[in-house]
Amino acid sequence: MNSIHASPGNTTDGAERGPATGAPSPTFSPLYQQIKALITQSLESGEWKPGEMIPSEVELAARYKVSQGTVRKAIDELAAGNLLVRRQGKGTFVATHNEDRVQFRFLRLLPDQGELQPHESRLLEVRRLRAPAEIARQLELKPADPAVLVKRVLEFEAKPTVLDEIWLPGAMFRGLTLERLSEYKGPLYAMFETEFGTRMIRASEKIRAVAADAAVAALLGVASGYPLLSVDRVSYTYGDRPVEVRRGWYVTAGYHYQNDLS
Repeated sequence: MNSIHASPGNTTDGAERGPATGAPSPTFSPLYQQIKALITQSLESGEWKPGEMIPSEVELAARYKVSQGTVRKAIDELAAGNLLVRRQGKGTFVATHNEDRVQFRFLRLLPDQGELQPHESRLLEVRRLRAPAEIARQLELKPADPAVLVKRVLEFEAKPTVLDEIWLPGAMFRGLTLERLSEYKGPLYAMFETEFGTRMIRASEKIRAVAADAAVAALLGVASGYPLLSVDRVSYTYGDRPVEVRRGWYVTAGYHYQNDLS
């Protein structure tokens, strides 16, 4: 059992005693950050599965031998980062990509009018192959490591709107096939989470305007040279490990790409 040893009577969030040893922490991180790291380790190890309730603040405070306020601050940050979800009167749960509130967290395309409607995913191909050098570098793969390529079109209101080219580490996604992906009815990230044990925690994106080349234009049903939004994304799991490289081409007639900054 992980534990934190704090000095008697010392329940501040300053640089206190480090985990387990009682010696000063060399990084001098605030105590709540140490608790946050320990909770994250439990999430990463699968001690608490997506959708499950974690122990109460009182139980965690006793487990780590810190104040309830320190635990609460750690949980607040994890909830703000979408790793945990607080439910009034019920407790705190491990976030999951199956929840309605987070299904579109990584899909930032919104209609100019009204709300985003359910979309259909049309799979084009799923292949195992050696990733191009740039993709391998972003996924931190060795030259001989296999990768999985997924291509799909997202259709909104029966119109092709997004073309995705998705690269995944082959070792992590063994058994991912076109048939298996076609049979799954939920969000893609929910499948990665429930069937492959890989949860997307955060993503970094680069966005620019491009002209559709002939191949992309044909798949999206637009003219060659049509203006599109190109979104390059790298998604990360626990420990800031890259587990997905994605390029998306977006038809933005009637849509816009929204990011909330804070």
